[in-house]
Amino acid sequence: MLSSPLFRFIAAVCFGGFSAVAAAAVDRPNVILIMADDMGFECLSTYGSQSYETPRLDRLAADGVRFDNCYSTPVCTSSRVQIMTGRYNCFTYEEFGYLNPKYPTFGNLMRDSGYATMIAGKWQLNGISHGDGKFDRSNDTTRLHDAGFDEYSLWQVTKGKSYGERFWDPYIEQNGEVIDEAMDGKYGPDHFTDYICDFIERKKDELFFVYYPMVLVHSPFLPTPDSETQELSRQEAFGDMMAYCDKLVGRIHDKLEEEGLLENTLILFTGDNGTDRSIVSELPHRTVPGGKANTIDAGIHVPLIAYWKGQTPVGQVSQQLVDFTDFHQTLADIVTLPQSKREELQLEGVSFLPTLVGKSGPEREWVFGYYDARWGQARVHRDKYVYDGQFKLYQNGDYFEVRSDFMEESPVSAAGVESDRREELQAVLDRYPRLPDVETEFGEPLLP
Repeated sequence: MLSSPLFRFIAAVCFGGFSAVAAAAVDRPNVILIMADDMGFECLSTYGSQSYETPRLDRLAADGVRFDNCYSTPVCTSSRVQIMTGRYNCFTYEEFGYLNPKYPTFGNLMRDSGYATMIAGKWQLNGISHGDGKFDRSNDTTRLHDAGFDEYSLWQVTKGKSYGERFWDPYIEQNGEVIDEAMDGKYGPDHFTDYICDFIERKKDELFFVYYPMVLVHSPFLPTPDSETQELSRQEAFGDMMAYCDKLVGRIHDKLEEEGLLENTLILFTGDNGTDRSIVSELPHRTVPGGKANTIDAGIHVPLIAYWKGQTPVGQVSQQLVDFTDFHQTLADIVTLPQSKREELQLEGVSFLPTLVGKSGPEREWVFGYYDARWGQARVHRDKYVYDGQFKLYQNGDYFEVRSDFMEESPVSAAGVESDRREELQAVLDRYPRLPDVETEFGEPLLP
């Protein structure tokens, strides 16, 4: 049977009990959550990519847990809102580039639980909604503290230079100070990683939570400090950016090792949505065009790697379904948040903490998507769907067997067992608000 409200309540209670046992066995870990920008699962060699080499991320997967079925939303803001609030977009997503301050985030959860908190990289959530599909950029950096972060070093916060570039000579605000002149000739991803490593060193004797929404590997596709030439095609530059992203994750791992913190730090790595559509990657048995901004598998299927030395099972490959609401619930388990508080926050997810420590626990039977990005001046593609790892059902009735039809080109007929499963998936769709049937035009977007 699919997860019912009763199942979800029982699961949450079970997880609360599991957390108490886990907390008694091991101290609460530090947590570093790294989210690459526009990186689908097909980009990592640990997932079979033949186009790029990612040795440091491969090593984390080999020493920890690789999840083969993690699903985001199709674009940047909707994923950020969902992963931070632990709730589906039909409840919390209002405009592209905007996170309503009324929704508590996992930053609030961790800070309220005694963690020193910081965020570095890409923010994108400082818009001001006017409720008519239009919004303005804002200089209100108090929202970062209201969202639970003690410290920050971010691109796309301060209204200046139209935010400027994210890579070379970026326009960055750090704890209330604009440091664009100090970044002349510097590479933004290096700065963010330097700041994180400095934070780790300063907070090594405390519990800390680091959220690193990276600016890599989003377009524009440009040479990195390690590129051997400045004359690169988009595909070649993307490959160099993948290598540099991998290198920076390795730097954070090395810093934790240097400070003796690997045994009490959980590293989580994922991507916010599928790869840019102009990028094509090779897996052993198929070619994968980037699927960003599309609800097909390549648009929402992202990597998830977890490593916590001495706790994560070595080399485990999990087929467990995970979606972006589950991260908040997993963090709630780590800090043993009471069930009453979880209900108050209306958390949607199912914790994957048991898998991270080699235990069994409740698992979700489907992932849900409500895609209404409200991005751009033209009419936008919108979809509501539910996917169980094999079959995928959309609000309009389209029904696909994704494992044999990754591009979702051939709807399957509703017959026999497939019909029974379709009815179960329809019951899930019926729980959530329906997308409006009429397309809407929206205002000028922030940078994606």
